[in-house]
Amino acid sequence: MKTTNHDLAPKKIYTRGFPHRLWMLSYGVIVVFLGSCSLLPTKTFETRQSDTQDQKTIEPNPVIVPPPIFSSSGDPNFVVKVVQNVGPAVVRIDSSRTITSRVPDEFNDPFFRRFFKDAAPQPRQRVEQGSGSGFIINSSGQIVTNAHVVDGADRVTVILKDGRTFNGKVLGEDPVTDVATIKIDANNLPTLSVGNSDALQPGEAVIAIGNPLGLNNTVTSGIISATGRSGSDIGASDKRVDYIQTDAAINPGNSGGPLLNARGQVIAMNTAIIRGAQGLGFAIPINTVQKIAQELIAKGKVDHPYLGVQMVTLTPENKERIKNVVGDRLNITADDGVLLVEIVPRSPASVAGLRVGDVIKSINNQPVTKIEEVQKLVEKSKIGTKLPIEVERNGQIVQVGVQPAPLPVRREG
Repeated sequence: MKTTNHDLAPKKIYTRGFPHRLWMLSYGVIVVFLGSCSLLPTKTFETRQSDTQDQKTIEPNPVIVPPPIFSSSGDPNFVVKVVQNVGPAVVRIDSSRTITSRVPDEFNDPFFRRFFKDAAPQPRQRVEQGSGSGFIINSSGQIVTNAHVVDGADRVTVILKDGRTFNGKVLGEDPVTDVATIKIDANNLPTLSVGNSDALQPGEAVIAIGNPLGLNNTVTSGIISATGRSGSDIGASDKRVDYIQTDAAINPGNSGGPLLNARGQVIAMNTAIIRGAQGLGFAIPINTVQKIAQELIAKGKVDHPYLGVQMVTLTPENKERIKNVVGDRLNITADDGVLLVEIVPRSPASVAGLRVGDVIKSINNQPVTKIEEVQKLVEKSKIGTKLPIEVERNGQIVQVGVQPAPLPVRREG
């Protein structure tokens, strides 16, 4: 089966596939994954006045230092203060959807109906429920969470820490980044301060708050284990996110909850774990969450640039495997780059003349050697504006201009 996101890496073409499977972190059946943005007003995410200077003063090359709240106060219980300050802005999100079972096609045949009559099975409905987390970004009731928490939901309920319960309206979902926004009818709500996820360093202290396995307001802590983990790194090649990796304990139900720094600023949204592993959690950087959420609030959707190719990073090992499979049908002379293994018919790539066997060498004059580099440059491109791509074809360098179109997103389930 082809992946929906055709300009990302193919799942099992010339490779053994990924050794791990990803679990999306929402608790319940409903939220199991069944599968260049314009700048908008920065006030969509509210920030506390005391944090304004911290967000504006960002060094180009930050140095790894102990968390400021810890080094300045010497208080080993700094987590307590953070939770006391920000806990009320973290919410629980319960969702439900009605599933109608389909009658087998055989029973719609008149021949079968003659014999079964009233005994023929009828469509049945069942309600599937799930639970996740989220956090308030605006005092007037705007909330962000994971798209898979509310995907396909007929009803969304938001529960605040103080016990108040509200019906939630989904403003928009973006399955490509797994970000969604919800609105509740409330005012003067507590909000989270927003940090800068571009300046994070491995080793920094972090705090996770959420509702794992239905245990409300659970707090865990740890460190940032790594930054810049691509979707293909963790087995989620259909997602266009550079994840933050953390060893803070997160479990099903933590989906959509905040990952905070030692100052209580949200720096990421918890979203996934790898099954069977310990201390391997992944979160969406807050800069990505903020950009996507602003567009969802404004338009209800996000358009991602789309080329219409499937590709694989060309390595000596992959080149040898491909040669063993296709023989002389592909003349691959390049030793590195990104090999195109499928072109979607009538896609922007097909219209522009890209071919199976082309090896991408650069995009917009920037050299590329990995599919992740191609993904980032495509994501930064503009829909409708020609993107210069240099490929090697049969030993010759060819220049191609591809005009990205909006990514066609197929909903899961």
